Parts: sequence; C-alpha cells; structure tokens
Amino acid sequence: MLPRFKTDDEEGLKWEDLGEGAATIMGLARLCGRSMSYFEPLIVELSLESKAILLAAKDRGVVEIAGKKNAFDSVDRFLSVHVEHKPDHFLSFKNKSDPEQTIRFVDGFRRLCLGGFVMHHMHREFSLTVSGFELARTIATDEVREKLSFAVETSHQF
Repeated sequence: MLPRFKTDDEEGLKWEDLGEGAATIMGLARLCGRSMSYFEPLIVELSLESKAILLAAKDRGVVEIAGKKNAFDSVDRFLSVHVEHKPDHFLSFKNKSDPEQTIRFVDGFRRLCLGGFVMHHMHREFSLTVSGFELARTIATDEVREKLSFAVETSHQF
C-alpha cells in the first residue's frame, strides 16, 4: 500500500509554511540539534555579526528568527535576528536600507548554531547554550560596536 501524500515536499513543508520562513528556521534548528549531539562541537570561525549577536544576548540569552510576512517593503519581510536584551525589549538586526548586512546577521546566527553556541526551543525561538553564555561574556564591546549600531531597539515581539 502506498503512503498517503500529506505534504508538498519531502521535508514535510507545505506552501503555507514557506510564508512563515519555515524552511530556513528548520535548517537553523537542525544545525543546533546536530551540534548538540557532537561530543566536541565543530570549530567555527565566528564573524563580527556572530559576536555582536552573542554580546547583545549575554544577559537574557533569548534570540528569535522572525520576519513580517505582510510588510510592504521586501526587506521588512526578510527573516532576521532579534535578540531580547531586556524583558520584552528586542534589538532587531534588520535594516531595509542595507539588506546585505541584514543577511550577514542571519549568517552570523547560522555560525552560532553550527558551533553549538545556540540551541533551538520551539518554532522561531532559540537561546544561547552554556558555552554561548560563557563566550558572550568574553566579547569586548569595542570589537563589535559598529555591528551593534546596526540594530534597532523594539519593544514588541514578532
């Protein structure tokens, strides 16, 4: 007997899931899960964007990957990195005038996942791991000041 066809692709994603950024978020979640299964995490060269994310997250450790699917501007619809640096206060590493830098922050987050510095929780929610918190405390603000200036503070969840 043939299995029942339930989805649009072999990954289990439906067309509607793509409108939520599911493919990218699932890819990041998989990297986090794989890195947690290694006895010794992979050695990953962290970018300045990776380090800026770590420093921004050093106190709370909460990171979300989100976009606004109904935004008018195309870059506003991009998935981007949002760090909760105080309760209900986020730094959004997204700027519609610089889409390349927005994507560099997503890649910086990918490197953190690969290196075992971030773990996935549910849907778009991630956090620093113990090693992520430890590394974050060693980063000097001066090293990433320019990258941190890219972030915009928001007081709402995505």
